Amino acid sequence: MSQSIPTYSYVVASNPNPELSLDPVILFAGESQTKPGHTLGPKMLDYYLLHTVLTGKGTYTCAGQTYTLQEGDSFLIEPEQLVTYAADPFEPWHYRWIAFRGSNLTPIFQAIGLTPDHPIARKGSNHNRLTVLFGRVFTAFRQRTPFASLEASGSLQLILASYGKILSHTQQVEQTTPTPSTDIVRQALRYLSTQYAEEITIETMAEGLGYNRAYLSRIFKEQTGVTPVTFLLHLRLDHARRLLRERIQLTVEQIAFSVGFRDPLYFSKQFKRMYNQSPTEYRQQQVNPQV
Repeated sequence: MSQSIPTYSYVVASNPNPELSLDPVILFAGESQTKPGHTLGPKMLDYYLLHTVLTGKGTYTCAGQTYTLQEGDSFLIEPEQLVTYAADPFEPWHYRWIAFRGSNLTPIFQAIGLTPDHPIARKGSNHNRLTVLFGRVFTAFRQRTPFASLEASGSLQLILASYGKILSHTQQVEQTTPTPSTDIVRQALRYLSTQYAEEITIETMAEGLGYNRAYLSRIFKEQTGVTPVTFLLHLRLDHARRLLRERIQLTVEQIAFSVGFRDPLYFSKQFKRMYNQSPTEYRQQQVNPQV
């Protein structure tokens, strides 16, 4: 019996009225059937990103640990955590996600049992309910109803409560002491993540942090798998993609300048190389989705 060929897809919808949000504020939600081996990262975010796996398999790496996940599992990316996640080469995962920010989320996630040392939740009896709740957030944003933000906030509260039921509240968190080189790389990651829109170079970063450029570049690649230059490029493109979705009033050129590119043509070339479509094509797809 022949197997059906999966249709690869990526859809995302931003919060149409964040001013009506409750804390935490949901930024956007999406769903993707990834391609075999599709990898994101190493990257660092400035918001929380929660994924749940609908079908397929993949791996998630955080705090030096790699986890293999499958249908029904979930994983949390916290701000300022260096992470990488990749689809299985034979059974690529299909997942949904929600991105959000909040003022007092650390104790909530510690109580739930989701921390950088234990960032995953295995499939529970209420997985089907979680799948529906993730879908409701996306649907509310896609339909752009007047109170979509409030509806989505309610769904997120229920999602977090569901994880609290799945996970043990007595989870023992392993305390790890970062090595000096790990601390240096974290400083570099924080520097790049906050200064990406400026005209920075690896030389100025090394000087600003007080380290030798060659040494900093070497330990950065050892711990992240990419050079600081490559990480900065990916970071800028990731922010640009969000601006293309959420700041329709900005031109492609303005967005290029906003994320640190000084040559709009170079920005467009790198964007297409990374995402297989031009910035304009990406924006048109998100603003006028065909799905």
